Amino acid sequence: MHRLRALLLPVIAVLLLAGCASLGGPTPAQQAQAAQAQALDARGDYAGAARGWLDLAAQGGAAGDGYRLRAAEALQAGGLGGRADAELTLVHRSRLGAGDRARFDLLSAERALARKDPQHALRLVAGLPAGLSPDETLRAQRVQALASAAIGDRWAAAVARVRMESGLRGAAATANQRALVSLLAGLGAGPLKQRAAALPASDPMLPWIGRALAKLGTALPRSLPELASPVGTQVAQGQGALREGYRAYQRIAVLLPQSGPLAAAGRAVRDGFLTDYFESARDGQPRPLVRFYDSQGTAAGAVTAYRQAVADGAQLVVGPLAREGVAALFAQPLPVPLLALNHPDNGTSPPPGSAEFALMPESEGAQTAARMLADGLRNALVFHGDDDAAVRAARAFAAQFEAGGGTVIGSAQLPVGSVNYASAIRSAIAGGVPANTGIFMAVRPEQGRLLLPQLRVARLRQPAYATASVYGLRDDPNADRDLDGIEFGDAPWLFDAQPGLPSRSELSGQLPDVDGRAARLFAFGMDAWALVPYLDWLRAHPGSYVAGATGQLTADAQGHIQRVPLWLRFDNGLARPLAGGLQLSPPAGGGTEP
Repeated sequence: MHRLRALLLPVIAVLLLAGCASLGGPTPAQQAQAAQAQALDARGDYAGAARGWLDLAAQGGAAGDGYRLRAAEALQAGGLGGRADAELTLVHRSRLGAGDRARFDLLSAERALARKDPQHALRLVAGLPAGLSPDETLRAQRVQALASAAIGDRWAAAVARVRMESGLRGAAATANQRALVSLLAGLGAGPLKQRAAALPASDPMLPWIGRALAKLGTALPRSLPELASPVGTQVAQGQGALREGYRAYQRIAVLLPQSGPLAAAGRAVRDGFLTDYFESARDGQPRPLVRFYDSQGTAAGAVTAYRQAVADGAQLVVGPLAREGVAALFAQPLPVPLLALNHPDNGTSPPPGSAEFALMPESEGAQTAARMLADGLRNALVFHGDDDAAVRAARAFAAQFEAGGGTVIGSAQLPVGSVNYASAIRSAIAGGVPANTGIFMAVRPEQGRLLLPQLRVARLRQPAYATASVYGLRDDPNADRDLDGIEFGDAPWLFDAQPGLPSRSELSGQLPDVDGRAARLFAFGMDAWALVPYLDWLRAHPGSYVAGATGQLTADAQGHIQRVPLWLRFDNGLARPLAGGLQLSPPAGGGTEP
């Protein structure tokens, strides 16, 4: 037996060296011709590639059907669908290998769709095996989306387009997102909300339903945070003490716009971040090395800055600030966890291990609705400005209020450039004002100072609530007496109402953003640092919270940082914290340390 193997091995080697022709495979010349056809295809010369494949098919052999299939694929890619159909009819599917049979069925599905036979296209796609290449998977999903839309199944088409998202970039991604939102919006607000209620909180369809509802002028109710216990409780260990949930990093990176139109906002967040960073040293807390990178306020700048931070050894990346930058990073592989400082344009959730933190007008609207319901109000009049934040807050308020059993009995947008809101008020109350009614306002200070007195003149004495935008960030009792009685939720640090934080009054005059219009961004930056050591703990322990500058900060299972604000009321022109409006205790034992 060993002698026979010794005699056969040289023979087999000679056959292999001579090429596969003697065993039924392509000759070296055919291999060269196939490589040339592939190169033409890669250059976009689909007609030339098809000619090459067809020439190979004409030479006969076992691979002829596979070559003809490739010719049909090249013709399809070149927009020559009719010729692709003709070649497909000449391919014997039974002679193809398993992988080529899947490609045959996929191309046949695309051609069936082109011939306006969506049902047949869907049957072919449904029979495709697992393990397709990324490009083939994307093509199959596209067929599903287009064929489902063609038969009127908008939901199935939308599901297919959500699956396509991970494989698309640039203009193709934008077009897919536009089509996706349009499909969902076509279902109508009521059916969309019903479908959303049946989906788990982590379902990737939910953000798209939210965008479609926004297009329809409404919103989904939000899952509001429930607070249980603060992070950072001292835990005795040997001769010292540890802070429960604390994670120490050696090196972190912060991506903020240092140039471009968002540079001023980036500076305010940076200064708040550094203020709390240096303050933490008073408690003996070891501080990681922090390096700042210019994200430029753009998607490309954010991606470049992130990659550089990873190359420099960052263990955690904080930022970027621009929504498009966050969306761009969420679409990338993230080898290092990210604490994004905004919510992405497309509404997608953070990748596993990462989180997002944003001052969202939708959150303010939903929180205020919950506050009014808790106060026993079951009807609401809604007034809002014309800016994007005001419109988003008003939509979120209505969705949350109605989901909680309330009724929005009237709504009006305040006229631009006018100081007379009488017509808006008459429009909102046209259906009458029943008992247990409250007033919600998403307005700027100057609008609120005009609106509330005019509501009172119209004999509307109902309790009034507003978003934080009603407060101008500086005490102005002479002007703000016209806001007396309004309740709103805002950042406790603005009112020195959260122990354990650097005092705003003490910092006043030292840093430009402490007293200015960017004060909320300054507080936001403080919280970006405060969250860093506790991100893992917050995600793993629902209800745990950080006592932050912008409110009590907790996280849901998807990594969204949620905020419970301080509640205040204007009294004699000054915003005063309400009793019981916020848990005002820092973690037991004082500050934070490892």
